[in-house]
Amino acid sequence: MTQPLSCPLCDAPGAVAYHRDARRDYLQCQVCTLVFVPPHQHLDAAAERAVYDQHRNSPQDAGYRRFLSRLQAPLLARLAPGAEGLDVGSGPGPTLSVMFEEAGHPMAIFDPYYATDTAPLSRGYDFITATEVVEHMAAPGNELIGLAKLLRPGGWLGLMTKRVTSREAFAGWHYILDPTHVCFFSEASFYWLAERLTMEVSFPDHDVVLLRRPTKTY
Repeated sequence: MTQPLSCPLCDAPGAVAYHRDARRDYLQCQVCTLVFVPPHQHLDAAAERAVYDQHRNSPQDAGYRRFLSRLQAPLLARLAPGAEGLDVGSGPGPTLSVMFEEAGHPMAIFDPYYATDTAPLSRGYDFITATEVVEHMAAPGNELIGLAKLLRPGGWLGLMTKRVTSREAFAGWHYILDPTHVCFFSEASFYWLAERLTMEVSFPDHDVVLLRRPTKTY
């Protein structure tokens, strides 16, 4: 790397080298602590789609349901009956949306490859979920701000992604081996995001974060 790049979460300039492996560089923002891969090392859309096409998740997979329940359970405890939701990045086998519908919550879905109708992105929701999605976002700042604007007052944004803990752990982390993973959040990154969005933040599990929009409008 010959020149620091601006952060794709907070847009601050001056990101610095954090780690390098045989395939990619990883930079860290000095403001929000996001670790990210520079854009020129991202996969193109066709190569990214080819990786996603290998996923075999489905509502019939009990193990996958247990995995998703780590986000669903804390959200269900906070939702009013009949709260309406949107699952973003639902993938080739939408499952979390099915689980919420089984619990009495109407759901819409959106995925840039598998559920491409953008109509669900033009209305409001009581909660929005994105499981194992934010690490794939090339521009997470813009995308998460856009999702937060779809939340009704008091609404919840529920995210699932593994978090950066230290430089030493990062160097041996399996999470960075996936070539579609380009952004890596720490707890501090989510605190920055919550302040930027004027939202409350909590961490009910090691890879789950909940952000709540104020009950009063922005």
